[in-house]
Amino acid sequence: MNRNLALEFVRVTEMASIASARLMGRGDEKAADQAAVDAMRSMLDSVECDATIVIGEGERDEAPMLFIGEKVGSGNGPELEIAVDPLEGTTICAVGGYNSISVMAIGQKGCLMNAPDTYMNKIAVGPEAKGCIDITLSPTENIKRVAEAKKCRVQDLTAMVLDRPRHQELIEELRNTGCRIHLIGDGDVSAAIATALPDSGIDILFGVGGAPEGVIAAAALRCMGGDFQGIFHPRNDEEVARARKMGIEDMNKVLNIDDLASGNVMFVATGVTDGSLLEGVKFKPWGALTHSIVMRSQSGTIRHIQAEHHFDKKPRY
Repeated sequence: MNRNLALEFVRVTEMASIASARLMGRGDEKAADQAAVDAMRSMLDSVECDATIVIGEGERDEAPMLFIGEKVGSGNGPELEIAVDPLEGTTICAVGGYNSISVMAIGQKGCLMNAPDTYMNKIAVGPEAKGCIDITLSPTENIKRVAEAKKCRVQDLTAMVLDRPRHQELIEELRNTGCRIHLIGDGDVSAAIATALPDSGIDILFGVGGAPEGVIAAAALRCMGGDFQGIFHPRNDEEVARARKMGIEDMNKVLNIDDLASGNVMFVATGVTDGSLLEGVKFKPWGALTHSIVMRSQSGTIRHIQAEHHFDKKPRY
């Protein structure tokens, strides 16, 4: 996959971030998400590729743009698959919170799992603990394994968990291990990535979140040398039926990082609001400042891109 495409795709997340950041704190989740979708869709058509959305805003009858199966790009160039979350953390953006991003994972044809819009039980770690996690074991056992891999005490580890009623038993078990716990309200893609950032202070992610976000997080962790496992966690028979329609027969299968994102993949994200991974959009009289991250699994390169956008020269913005 041409490395120059990475810089083309970062222009896509930059535009989506600027569009949604204009609505930060306005209390309208749908408007912020729609702004990101519209901007991302518009910019994708300028990229020289023949791409298909494998994870998007839903199926064709649910989303007018960036639906699963939609063709994007110029139609010329390499055949790619794209997983998008134009605005990860819609609630965060709507309330002016912390850690909202625009994000994409890009892979060659057949590299990204076409995950159904259901829940997934997840566990993620950074490079130091790669190969030691097992989602079929208890959180207690996984915490012990990570402590051994990192050569530290359990009490020195920090686990990140979405603050949801469904996680009360998980949180209580983690507290009993003696590890530290960081609860978050939203944004588990950023949370999974945090496990692979040396200065984040996060060692492991546990819990049930969106399956599509699991694929995007797995792509990022492949680029960073981390590890990820997931098991689908459907909420009802309708979600099971949807998964089977998408070719997934065994909902109880343990999915490892290569099941979710294999081959050469890229990960691109731009901050919408300030967060642990990226700074948010800063508007200026002449335009805006953005902070993005671009990763490639083939080279392991991680680039941080800070850009100035002058609106008088970029009418799209």
